[in-house]
Amino acid sequence: MRVIRVLTLILGSLWLALAASPAGAVEAVRVTLDEAAVDLTPVVEHYKSESDLIQISTAPGPDGIVRRIAVKAREGGTRPDWIVFALTNDTDEQIDRLLVAPHYRLVGSGVIWPDLGSSRIAAITASQGIRPEREDSPDADIFTVTLDPGTTVTFVAELNTSNLPQLYLWEPEAYKHKVNGLTLYKGIIIGIAGLLALFLTVVFVVKGAVIFPAAAALAWAVLAYACIDFGFFQQIFPIAAATERIYRAAAEAVLAATLLVFLFAYLNLSRWHVRYSHVTLFWLFFLGALVGLAVFDAPIAAGVARISIAAIAAVGFALVVHLASHGYDRAVMLIPAWLLLLVWVAATSFTVLGELSRDLVPPALIGGLVLIVLLIGFTVMQHAFAGGALAQGLVSDSERKALAIAGSGDIVFDWDVSADRIYVSNEVEQLLSLRRGSLEGPASAWLDIIHPFDADRYRATLDAVLEQRRGRIALDFRLRAANGQYFWFNLKARPVVGSDNEVIRVVGTLSDVTEHRNAEERLLHDAVHDNLTGLPNRELFHDRLNGALVLSRRGGAIRPTVIVVDIDRFKAVNDSVGLSAGDAILLTLSRRLGRLLRPQDSLARITGDELALILISEREPDRIIAFADMIRRAVTTPVTFAEREIFLTASIGIALHDSQDDVKGEEMLRNAEIAMIHAKRQGGDRIEVFRPGMRGQGTDKLAIESDLRRALERGEMKVYFQPIVRLGDRTIAGFETLLRWDHPRQGRLMPHDFIPIAEESGLIAELGAFALERTARELSVWQRALEVHPPIFASVNISSRQLLRHDLLHDVKTVLARTPVEPGSLKLELTESLVMENPEYAAQMMSRIRDLGAGLSLDDFGTGYSALSYLQRFPFDTIKIDQSFVRQLGNGSRPVILRAIISLAHDLGMEVVAEGAENESDAVELAQLGCEYAQGFAFGEPMTAHDARRLVGAAPEAA
Repeated sequence: MRVIRVLTLILGSLWLALAASPAGAVEAVRVTLDEAAVDLTPVVEHYKSESDLIQISTAPGPDGIVRRIAVKAREGGTRPDWIVFALTNDTDEQIDRLLVAPHYRLVGSGVIWPDLGSSRIAAITASQGIRPEREDSPDADIFTVTLDPGTTVTFVAELNTSNLPQLYLWEPEAYKHKVNGLTLYKGIIIGIAGLLALFLTVVFVVKGAVIFPAAAALAWAVLAYACIDFGFFQQIFPIAAATERIYRAAAEAVLAATLLVFLFAYLNLSRWHVRYSHVTLFWLFFLGALVGLAVFDAPIAAGVARISIAAIAAVGFALVVHLASHGYDRAVMLIPAWLLLLVWVAATSFTVLGELSRDLVPPALIGGLVLIVLLIGFTVMQHAFAGGALAQGLVSDSERKALAIAGSGDIVFDWDVSADRIYVSNEVEQLLSLRRGSLEGPASAWLDIIHPFDADRYRATLDAVLEQRRGRIALDFRLRAANGQYFWFNLKARPVVGSDNEVIRVVGTLSDVTEHRNAEERLLHDAVHDNLTGLPNRELFHDRLNGALVLSRRGGAIRPTVIVVDIDRFKAVNDSVGLSAGDAILLTLSRRLGRLLRPQDSLARITGDELALILISEREPDRIIAFADMIRRAVTTPVTFAEREIFLTASIGIALHDSQDDVKGEEMLRNAEIAMIHAKRQGGDRIEVFRPGMRGQGTDKLAIESDLRRALERGEMKVYFQPIVRLGDRTIAGFETLLRWDHPRQGRLMPHDFIPIAEESGLIAELGAFALERTARELSVWQRALEVHPPIFASVNISSRQLLRHDLLHDVKTVLARTPVEPGSLKLELTESLVMENPEYAAQMMSRIRDLGAGLSLDDFGTGYSALSYLQRFPFDTIKIDQSFVRQLGNGSRPVILRAIISLAHDLGMEVVAEGAENESDAVELAQLGCEYAQGFAFGEPMTAHDARRLVGAAPEAA
């Protein structure tokens, strides 16, 4: 029986040796009577057990014997972390010490997944002597350790976490003094932070500016952070360790959010750019989400919040310096506080990374944060209460009105009705070049300088105010300057009624609105007139024709006839002599035809080379035909241009008035166009009178327009791309987009066959959007396949109707948002004549297009007029030289102006694309002249999207 018992003990010991984690003997730390604190953190040994039992070898005792002890975890089946250390008391007295392991320590807590604190030590087992007793403490694990004289005790501690940031052995009185001192310091810091937060809140109640609630919110966030870090909040509201970690992470996220809000509000970033507002709102939403994330994963939320605080400090300092360099007073005042914040962030970064490890560093950092908020509070106060009465708003209502008038730049108008004397500021007399006091006098004296058309309204308005004794004057009138020029003024005034219920004064302001009225008149004129010839456009022509038809229906003698004149082969003329010469020819023809008309007749320009007349002076068909023949002969008279005689012919269509038919103006014009097309089909240079049978001959533009409306839906419209080659290395630099229409009956139609009809019908916007979207999609594919610098580009032609529509901006913005292309690589091509139709409007539209991220190319450069005087105003990045300048002259040389155009473009910082390169010699000579790009038959004809992809090495489009 005894043998069996011995075997059992041996087997049990073997099982314990196999099941427990082995550990070697530890080195003991000597504890003296006069030492206040011993840092055990670097000497403890950490172990990770594979079971709930650990075996260790104790430190050698005074007798030199090393013993082995086994310690079991509090809960069976767990595998906790352990620490082991040994203490030696070689004195003759018993020593009592406090073993302190703080729950949270900023030092070394880390940035990514930081350690937010927890209970560190679950239990401590001593190899001999008195068992360590746990002391109550909300912010640390504290055990009382007793060492008997002449003993060496080995301690095995079971950990609640894998991390033990600090372990100190304190003399009880020294630890008490330290805690009391820190408690006093923490109380002072919390008191200052609380008073500061309360004071800024009171200021916010008194002053309603947005910077005060932002500063108060920052102060309250710092107070909350200090209370949680100092353990003050936990003493008032006892919370679990896991909840404390959530509060700590949320406090750091709120601190970052309030710091961001204060920076945005104090610098008033919304006044500088709307993007600042968008970035701030997104960042705030992100930080707000961190507070919610802290509930689920506090370490991640705290890590992101710490990174955000550092980012806000760095970005904020850059903004402060940038705005201060631009003379922004608020930014200048914030520099000291923000510089101190940067120093604080740097010190905190070193602390959390473990570079600064002194125990006084974390409390000092909290105190420094409160000091920063205090400095920010002083900065806000200085901004709020600096300045005089005007800065503080201490002005009366009358003073405020006077300041408003002075700030608006308006002119004071005061009519003393009793004395019949008008007073105005001398700015009016200076503007009109009149002597001082010329406008001071009776109201009737102004009638001498008011425009005759405005005098009656001026007199009637003043009389009405005097009679009604109420109301408000809002009157526009013109005043004559000393040189005879008239200036527009806007009078805003109201009567002042005296005690006898009579008007005693009329007071208000005068504003110079000359530029505004001139702009309105110019816009009104441009809206209904052609910019080149000054003739009425299609809209005004329709209005006049409808008016004439209304008069004819009332039984009058008016019988309007519509005549449409279209210049034969005018596109060939443009190609041979250039667009500027073509415009001059149109201007000459319009003046010739205008001289044939009588006052009651009307001439308009309908499209590019199409003119229309409303003939009222002639009623008989024979005389109308004779008048049309006069028009034909006027057109056929040669036009002299640049020592050349240009011979033209015209196809003329006539729509006679039928008194028995209630025809509309649009239909009558369409009939004349049908007759004109019929004349053109017969060879041109002839006159045709509309007959109903012409509608069935396929000459009506309505048929083409109707087919065009369904061309996109049916997929008949095709996009082709002509290569643009970089002359330096003969690589593909880009493409120009070209539209082709595969008509089901007429076959393939070129752009000149359907683009004018699309512009007239308004379908050009849909075609333009289609070309823009397809080009951007292909460009994205090309750029992904061909990663070069500068990136490959694509050009899309823009018509006049597209440029005049605000939908173009929306289309460009939508396409760029949907398609990932490099900025500036999607270029819009505008012809020189198109830009010069309305230079001011075109400049505004092009600037907005450029801001959206699209490039701009000036097409057919050198063929328009007045381009050089406007070229610097337009934000073009590329110039396309018309092929008429690229072609060789009869003697085999290039036009001299070609070199000058290329040099001018380079001086303006623009790249040059030459059109019409037909052979290798063209390419070589263009490269020698400094031209960067060229396109033409020498480098390839327009190709499909499939062929373009294959050319740049992209994957072909799926069928």
